[in-house]
Amino acid sequence: MVSRSCANFLDLASWDLLDFPRTQRALPRVMTVPGIVSELDGGYGDGDGSSDVTSSNSSHERKIIVSNMLPLQAKRDTETGQWCFSWDEDSLLLQLRDGFSSDTEFVYIGSLNADIGASEQDEVSQKLLLDFNCVPTFLPKEMQEKFYSGFCKHHLWPLFHYMLPMFPDHGDRFDRRLWQAYVSANKIFSDRVMEVINPEDDYVWIQDYHLMVLPTFLRKRFNRIKLGFFLHSPFPSSEIYRTLPVRDDLLRGLLNCDLIGFHTFDYARHFLSCCSRMLGLDYESKRGHIGLDYFGRTVFIKILPVGIHMGRLESVLNLPSTAAKMKEIQQQFKGKKLILGIDDMDIFKGISLKLIAMEHLFETYWHMRGKLVLIQIVNPARASGKDVEEAKRETYSTAKRINERYGSAGYQPVILIDRLVPRYEKTAYYAMADCCLVNAVRDGMNLVPYKYIICRQGTPGMDKAMGISHDSPRTSMLVVSEFIGCSPSLSGAIRVNPWDVDAVAEAVNLALTMGETEKRLRHEKHYHYVSTHDVGYWAKSFMQDLERACREHYNKRCWGIGFGLSFRVLSLSPSFRKLSFDHIVSTYRTTERRAIFLDYDGTLVPESSIIKTPNAEVLSVLKSLCRDPKNTVFVVSGRGWESLSDWLSPCENLGIAAEHGYFIRWSSKKEWETCYSSADAEWKTMVEPVMRSYMDATDGSTIEYKESALVWHHQDADPDFGSCQAKELLDHLESVLANEPVVVKRGQHIVEVKPQGVSKGLAVEKVIHRMVEDGNPPDMVMCIGDDRSDEDMFESILSTVTNPDLPMPPEIFACTVGRKPSKAKYFLDDVSDVLKLLGGLAAASSSSMPEYQQESSAKHTQVAFESII
Repeated sequence: MVSRSCANFLDLASWDLLDFPRTQRALPRVMTVPGIVSELDGGYGDGDGSSDVTSSNSSHERKIIVSNMLPLQAKRDTETGQWCFSWDEDSLLLQLRDGFSSDTEFVYIGSLNADIGASEQDEVSQKLLLDFNCVPTFLPKEMQEKFYSGFCKHHLWPLFHYMLPMFPDHGDRFDRRLWQAYVSANKIFSDRVMEVINPEDDYVWIQDYHLMVLPTFLRKRFNRIKLGFFLHSPFPSSEIYRTLPVRDDLLRGLLNCDLIGFHTFDYARHFLSCCSRMLGLDYESKRGHIGLDYFGRTVFIKILPVGIHMGRLESVLNLPSTAAKMKEIQQQFKGKKLILGIDDMDIFKGISLKLIAMEHLFETYWHMRGKLVLIQIVNPARASGKDVEEAKRETYSTAKRINERYGSAGYQPVILIDRLVPRYEKTAYYAMADCCLVNAVRDGMNLVPYKYIICRQGTPGMDKAMGISHDSPRTSMLVVSEFIGCSPSLSGAIRVNPWDVDAVAEAVNLALTMGETEKRLRHEKHYHYVSTHDVGYWAKSFMQDLERACREHYNKRCWGIGFGLSFRVLSLSPSFRKLSFDHIVSTYRTTERRAIFLDYDGTLVPESSIIKTPNAEVLSVLKSLCRDPKNTVFVVSGRGWESLSDWLSPCENLGIAAEHGYFIRWSSKKEWETCYSSADAEWKTMVEPVMRSYMDATDGSTIEYKESALVWHHQDADPDFGSCQAKELLDHLESVLANEPVVVKRGQHIVEVKPQGVSKGLAVEKVIHRMVEDGNPPDMVMCIGDDRSDEDMFESILSTVTNPDLPMPPEIFACTVGRKPSKAKYFLDDVSDVLKLLGGLAAASSSSMPEYQQESSAKHTQVAFESII
């Protein structure tokens, strides 16, 4: 089902559509490289997506980081009334710079967490660009509300966390006005990128789900832009994601990147499954890297969880205020085990489930009563609404119930800290906790366990302040939900299902009672991973993969195709070009012996057509070509000989190679030839039972019986299951038929078994070889086809240039139908283009014939050519 997206995203993103006033002007010309002034501060050209953008070579590396928010803090000076800005040291976007050399330049593009008046925006823009290399995007207030609070937080964020709006009071139903605001906001971000980018040298790295259609805008303007994207949230399974009405637009937006990053393989697997089920795209591993072929471009997938900034955390551990707080905690909870939880107040963090698990712990393990305290720090909610209020109310009521039941004078089993907690205080709790419990029901990453591990390791400064020996053993225990992004990287943690509160209670008890040696070994394993996979490592690794993914940009030609948010870039070999009618007709007239090979489905007859028989125009053109004695014309198809013989019977001089060349006939007056006897088909008795067992086990699959082959089709089966079964069937058949004279091939939704030496390419070679033997070597060879099997033909005729049996190399025209990656050097757009070309050649044949042949041929050619035109 086609998504009801707007036909043209420039219209969709227009200000008039949403009736938002324009509140900003483009940035003035800025220095993109020393001594060079960018001219991108006006119109952006004619919008044709030309990839030959002129720019100067940069003197140093430059990365453009695009995110919803800039890594800045903003406040207005109460005395002067001027805006003051400073770096947000806790921002991931700022910390990722640690992965690069000091001469790497970073440009940040995003919004400010402040309401800047329209009259101040130009001044603020200049200040941020000069002082911080930041380019702000000022969204109108109404658009910002609909974009962020509306579409991002009420549609994408819940959906990506597996929450569907089943009822009006359980999430918001899809609102197209919010979607339009989302697209419009992404368009504004793209405008800001275009104002500062040096497209040949700069790398653009987009962050998170707020900007998922931004790549489409950028790729349309610069076909060869170097573009990466990292998703910091989960990516849901296809059953969840497919409910989104604009699902295809978002997928295509991401596929306009060169590299897409995810925290875990699960998230990447869900994305790949959505691409397969909704867009029909398959992926493969290329030298250890997962890649999707998308119209000739390889879109790579990166799987690596983000890390933490070690230096930032260790510097806080060395603060005197941190050591003082640690001593206070040590004294306050002397003789008790501390469990720490630090979570945002929202419905996915599982705080209430955590408290219920603690309640079960006290009920089941009564010896823990009075000896165990849960410190639950509640960070301020990032969103608002009824769900958040309900989660908060349940959290407080559960904590109150536990404290009333299991508490006593001077002892509270659960302590809720619901306020803005200073960094040093959080760090002190991390360092003093015996166990960290992260119980989220769904979370993209969650860095709390990483921070806990580093704080438990401590620093020499902290050890000195606390009076701890530097060589004393360090321990830490983690109980983490299996539904958070950091879980796969923490192999020593105790993983739990947060919904199973009994199992969580048991896991906490196990963590607290585990032997010191095992705790130390688990801690050492975790510390080694976290300390070597910090935020700098993550950023550097992603950028290295992005650079590798972009290496082939200038080795191919690019075309922008598609409208609106369906825009994508077709990337093909530089030698690949549209077949010129004038060029081939000129060659055709000057040659004396021609071999013409034509595929049937998708070449002479549209692939989408229900009627597969050739129409009168096709038959007329074929008859006219065959009437020329200089031509040897063959239809080479995978269809059966009976169908082709019946459909093409009016063309008496037409050669037919049926079932990929298993059967060959030179004209309707000749007999069908085959090099294979029925005795050679004994392998079918071995193949059919195997294929039938897979057909019975795979709903929607079928078996096609040919005289030359057996084919198992799974295009109507579940995409993932069908693909999995096809791989298993391929392995099974290769094992069974190891000693048989057959080949097993896997194609587009098929597994085919056929005799060795049967292919369209070999059929073409046989025809050319026969022509040479008969003393009529071709001086022109033309081959037109549209699918994978035709690639064998293209490869075969291209090799005839080096054939020693030919007195001189022929003129070669290998042509595929449609602009797509191919071994052919030429393309035609569609079937109508093919018929126009053949009609032109037929007309050329008629004009070169003797007069006594022209009159008869001209009637057929004129009728056919006029009807095609």
